[in-house]
Amino acid sequence: MPTKTKAKAKTKTKQPTIFIQIASYRDPQLLPTLRDCIAKAKHPGQLRFGICWQHDEQESLEEFAKDDRFRIIDVPYLESKGTCWARNGIQQLYKGETYTLQLDSHHRFIQDWDKTLIDMTEQLRKKGHKKPLLTGYIPSFDPDNDPAARVQTPWKMNFDRFIPEGAVFFLPASIDDFKERTEPVPARFYSAHFCFTDGIFCKEVPHDPEYYFHGEEISIAARAYTWGYDLFHPHKVVIWHEYTRKGRPKQWDDDKQWVDRNNKCHLKNRKLFEMDGEKRDVDFGPYGFGKVRSLRDYERYSGLCFKKRGVQQYVLDHHYAPNPAVFKTEKAFEDSCLKIFKHCVDIRYEQVPEKDYDFWCVAFKDKDGKDLYRRDADKEEINRMFNDPDKYCKVWREFHTEELPSSWIVWPHSLEKGWADPITGQLNHNVVS
Repeated sequence: MPTKTKAKAKTKTKQPTIFIQIASYRDPQLLPTLRDCIAKAKHPGQLRFGICWQHDEQESLEEFAKDDRFRIIDVPYLESKGTCWARNGIQQLYKGETYTLQLDSHHRFIQDWDKTLIDMTEQLRKKGHKKPLLTGYIPSFDPDNDPAARVQTPWKMNFDRFIPEGAVFFLPASIDDFKERTEPVPARFYSAHFCFTDGIFCKEVPHDPEYYFHGEEISIAARAYTWGYDLFHPHKVVIWHEYTRKGRPKQWDDDKQWVDRNNKCHLKNRKLFEMDGEKRDVDFGPYGFGKVRSLRDYERYSGLCFKKRGVQQYVLDHHYAPNPAVFKTEKAFEDSCLKIFKHCVDIRYEQVPEKDYDFWCVAFKDKDGKDLYRRDADKEEINRMFNDPDKYCKVWREFHTEELPSSWIVWPHSLEKGWADPITGQLNHNVVS
């Protein structure tokens, strides 16, 4: 008599969950963002939302109030303490989800964006990256011309400059060969408006609530790397971000304490990286560096040297990380990092009312008032500045210097009236609270 065998029961694979972090400040794009996020997900039932809803009396989240996927921190906008404070609060809502996605409150999504990001992450994990992290300044969209204005080329993040207060700024750039690429590209830097990685990131690399705005992204990049995360930019367009937020209030427009918060943030960031002679003499606790890699490991990977505000030419040439590890000593590495000062002097149109400027003297000075660098603006540059859509003149200068300038001067010259009054400003490298 034949032996009967029991049919194996089919096991249903449980879909992973995604904890979506969104800090929203008086943003009418929050609801369209949430609707599109859910509508375009392959598995919308696996999404979990943590929202710090900093709102005025006209806003409503009633649409999602009874949705058990949502965890909402309700904050009247005048009680907000800034972006990083809001993001830190959201991370306290994490409940062990498989992945996390950090966004702003103004985004649009491709179809099946959730599956696409998970597939990219697991592809990197199979190649040996234990803790892959996808991030970047993602392509833009315009709510007033959507979807026609969506940029269809994926972006990466390039180094821009150390600002006078010490934080590192970045610029988006296209991944021009994205059609030939089959996997994400290595990244040096982190974007707070798009990050997808393992959910435990919320616990391991939480946002420091005492940071205000600038310094947030470079500190998270370095801290994530020292916790063992490998950073990548997606090689496909997955999500779009609105960059302009035209005519909408920012948190610092409403916060009378924002200058104090901002100064404290810059000082704390310089202490974290021990820049400009500052020492790490405060307890950073969970907001410090990890133990898997050192800060120097991140510097060698990224091509930055924080204590001298230096950057390697390899980075300035926009090559992908990691930087070549060819320096056998610490001094050789530090010597390879150029001290590049890049700054934009903003001049209001009403400060330069004449119509016949032939040149402007533009100089940066040391602490004793002596010229460190001078490059004047000619008539062609002046005309370009008067056609800026932001309606003020942006005088950009970039130069190599071992000594940081302390002040700047712009001294306009008119063909008819001669020399105008000089316009001057201080560079507050060491702002303290």
